[in-house]
Amino acid sequence: MIIPVLLIAYLIGSLPSALIVARWTGGVDIRTVGDGNMGAHNVKRVLGWRPGILVALMDFSKGALAVLLVKSLGLDIGWQLIALACAVLGHDFPIFAGFRGGQGLAATLGGLFALATLEMLIGLAVYGLLYLITRNANLGAGAGTGLGVLLMAIWGRPLLMVLGAVAIILTIPAKMLLDHPRREAIRHRYSD
Repeated sequence: MIIPVLLIAYLIGSLPSALIVARWTGGVDIRTVGDGNMGAHNVKRVLGWRPGILVALMDFSKGALAVLLVKSLGLDIGWQLIALACAVLGHDFPIFAGFRGGQGLAATLGGLFALATLEMLIGLAVYGLLYLITRNANLGAGAGTGLGVLLMAIWGRPLLMVLGAVAIILTIPAKMLLDHPRREAIRHRYSD
């Protein structure tokens, strides 16, 4: 039973929200414009706030839905984390978009929100506040997710949840490094 559920989690993550919204609202392949990332921040940069927020909500929902699906089947926290990892893997390497996806931040946040709602609500508030003050999404995301995980540990969440959250969060900078050459090539093409 668990293999089909994890496959569904991957397929949920594979829904290329940014690609769909960018084509629908701006007629562009979001992976070829802006910074080349298939995510909400790039959609916002290229097409504006409304499409960007729509993509953020869709991607957030992908992570949350994967966790809630497994939770609804009565499976434990380990399987919930694996389902989230599958959804993030689907977002990062989507079968429906030639395996060229985003970095998984919003999907990760959505899944962690489903796992530890209060901790991540506080983390998301810090993320939003720092972004509004600094306009630096990476700083806001790092501080917000870090605080959310720290609160999980302080408030006695299972060690497996805390370590799993850290491991999934670390896939974000790993995917950034993996995508860096392609994104730099896109930046140079449009700056010349």
